[in-house]
Amino acid sequence: MEWKELVARRRSIRKFIDRHVPQASVERLLNVALAAPSSHNSRSTRLLVVDDPAVVARMAKMRDSGSEFMAHAPLAIVVLGDKSKTDLWEVNAAIAATMIQLTAVDEGLASCWVQIAGRPRVKAEPDGERAVDYLRTFLPIPDGCEPLCVIALGYSDFEPAPLPGSDDRARIIWMK
Repeated sequence: MEWKELVARRRSIRKFIDRHVPQASVERLLNVALAAPSSHNSRSTRLLVVDDPAVVARMAKMRDSGSEFMAHAPLAIVVLGDKSKTDLWEVNAAIAATMIQLTAVDEGLASCWVQIAGRPRVKAEPDGERAVDYLRTFLPIPDGCEPLCVIALGYSDFEPAPLPGSDDRARIIWMK
């Protein structure tokens, strides 16, 4: 697939069919993510792969808004940062998460980013329990690591409509 097509086809998909993601595809996702650029080659990103449907469904309850669709995803990758490696762990993890999503398109998979860092479990209670605290109760998140997001993955059960047009050039500032 051409790079431009791959980027254009990457969409946030929240509906998956009940089909297992092959191990070879998962390995390619992981290898690309681990090869992603990182500040000063700190390699601070860690990945937690969850392919147990019961655990993924439990993860879907980490927030009352924006994560519930995960209950039907066959695979989830928690993208973490090792805070002892660099203060730029979030940037590094975001790059790796993006690489996972682009590689997913190349593998014929669909994905959706679910934010964890800074998010409460209950939207109306911003100072209440955090999504990460809930996940720590049952996921083996290593000490010193913080989750940035979860990438929910699987095979899409529909073909999304093309993105609506926009004046993207208006977001560019040229200085000559």
